[in-house]
Amino acid sequence: MNPIERIRGGLVVSVQAYPGEPMRHPDTMRRVAESAVRGGAAGIRAQGIDDLRAMRPVIDLPLIGLWKDGDSGVFITPTVIHAVEVARTGCEIVAVDGTRRPRPDGSSLAETVAAVHREGALLMADCATLADGVAAAEVGADLIGTTLSGYTPDSPRTPGPDLDLVAALVRELGLPVVAEGRIHTPDQAGAALDAGAHAVVVGTAITHPATITSWFVDATRVRP
Repeated sequence: MNPIERIRGGLVVSVQAYPGEPMRHPDTMRRVAESAVRGGAAGIRAQGIDDLRAMRPVIDLPLIGLWKDGDSGVFITPTVIHAVEVARTGCEIVAVDGTRRPRPDGSSLAETVAAVHREGALLMADCATLADGVAAAEVGADLIGTTLSGYTPDSPRTPGPDLDLVAALVRELGLPVVAEGRIHTPDQAGAALDAGAHAVVVGTAITHPATITSWFVDATRVRP
C-alpha cells in the first residue's frame, strides 16, 4: 500500500533527540521507535542518517526521514544532497524545509522534489504558512506539513497546534496535509484530524522525556 495511505487518519511518532542529550544515540532512537510501533503508531518520523539506518531494518511502517543541519534558518534537510542521502536510507518519505526561504545550496524546492522522486521516494514539505504550502504543491510536493508554523518570521506562533493553517491548507490544496507542531495532548491530535488533517505527527509529548518532565516540574512548582 502507498505509504501516504498507510498513515491516513493515524499517528506518526517523531523520534528525535537534541544534540548533547543522553538519548542521542541511534540504538536508543531505534528502541524508542520500536516502542512507538508497539503502541500503535502508523508511521515514524526520525532525523539523522545513522538513526534512519538503524530503524529501517526493524520498522515495518512508513518512515519519514529528515536530516537537520544547523539550528536556524533552513536546516531541515536543507539541500539537495541532504535530501538524496536521506532517501537512500530507505525512507519512503523525505521531509524537507518547504518554506519559500533561500536554501543554503542555492537550489530551489522544485530541484529537491525532483531529486527525491528520482530516488523513488516521496517528499513532505514542512511549511509555515498557506503561501508556503501552495508554493510547495505547485512544484510537486507529495504531502504538506504544518511543522514550521510559528518558527518563521512570517508565521505567528499559536499556543497549541495551528489548526487554522491545517484547515486552510486542506481547503486550498488537493494534497494530504499532515498536522505537526505543538500537539501535546490526545485531544489536540483529535482536533487536528477533525480540522481535516490526513495524519498527525507528535514528537515531544511522546518521545522527549526532558521536556515532559519539565512540564510536570513546572506544574508542581506553582502549587502552594
